[in-house]
Amino acid sequence: MNPPVVLPVDRLADLWPTELRGLRLGAVLHAASITSRCQPVVDVLGELDGTHFKLTTLFGPQHGFAGTTQDNMIEWEGYRHAQLGVPVYSLYGEHRQPTPEMLGNIDVLLVDLMDIGSRYYTFIWSLYLCMKACAAAGIHVVVCDRPNPINGVDCEGDVIQDGYFSFVGLHPIPVRHGKTIGELALQFQKEVFPDCLLTVLPMQHWERSMWFDQTGLPWAMPSPNMPTLDTAIVYPGMCLLEATNLSEGRGTTRPFETFGAPWIDGHALARALNALELPGVYFREIAFEPTFQKHARTICQGAFLHVTDRDTFRSLATTRTILTTIRDQYPEKFSWNPPPYEYEYEKLPIEILAGMPLAKAFPAS
Repeated sequence: MNPPVVLPVDRLADLWPTELRGLRLGAVLHAASITSRCQPVVDVLGELDGTHFKLTTLFGPQHGFAGTTQDNMIEWEGYRHAQLGVPVYSLYGEHRQPTPEMLGNIDVLLVDLMDIGSRYYTFIWSLYLCMKACAAAGIHVVVCDRPNPINGVDCEGDVIQDGYFSFVGLHPIPVRHGKTIGELALQFQKEVFPDCLLTVLPMQHWERSMWFDQTGLPWAMPSPNMPTLDTAIVYPGMCLLEATNLSEGRGTTRPFETFGAPWIDGHALARALNALELPGVYFREIAFEPTFQKHARTICQGAFLHVTDRDTFRSLATTRTILTTIRDQYPEKFSWNPPPYEYEYEKLPIEILAGMPLAKAFPAS
């Protein structure tokens, strides 16, 4: 058995670069920024404040610094941290990139965000925009590396085509990118921001083949609709349902594994999908009633996606089959949602998620 993964924040006092000691620090954190013992990283920073750096500023990405905003496109406003007394700036509101004013009281920006291995997940793009702003301001960026929870080996999907970049994809990487957040930071520096002063603090004992439940680390929800590793496994494909009139299970306790609509025959759909014998998955017919978002307070029928073999399961290919099957079964009911979606107001949501025109992503649509 492999030893548990050791995170940079578990030994931040020892890893903190000598040349950055005593400088003014800002930090980008969220609800899943915890140590291997579940201690919030903001508390770790508070303990090192005054000895290793001077903590002056905090930032939070989509869903809020504390992970309290449920849905997409729900902005939040900054505030002052109750215990530390420093400002907490929103990077998912009026601004998604730190402004010069937000960066005015820092020399170093620490980023410790848990990513889930999918291009749509906006935390990596908050990192991207932070690197852009810090490169322009001459501020050093320190990224605390974390595991890719759905392993660092498997990749799925195409890279984004020109003209289809958005806040769910600002740089051409695959949908399931197979990298850690530290590796992405190094890629962004090499390919986009060569002037960004960057340090990536390493993990210990992480191996590329690891799934999150093999790391020995506790799972903390990085966003309100990412409750489990199982959710993260299906998310690279099932997030596409956000671009349709199908419920992707938001408003249930198992989002992205649950899907359907009021006009679907769950029994017929599950039978049709299981007959295709897709690798690593079984579809169980269900009925559910979302408490919010699409079809709220309306009984839906559909299926629950059970991953039976995560090594052979391919979320993107599976979801494409789900969508084409439902589209073919219910051509008068199924539809692609119109804009806006994640600050894109012209292109269809499915196009910015897929990173290409609808006709190419889903022929005969």
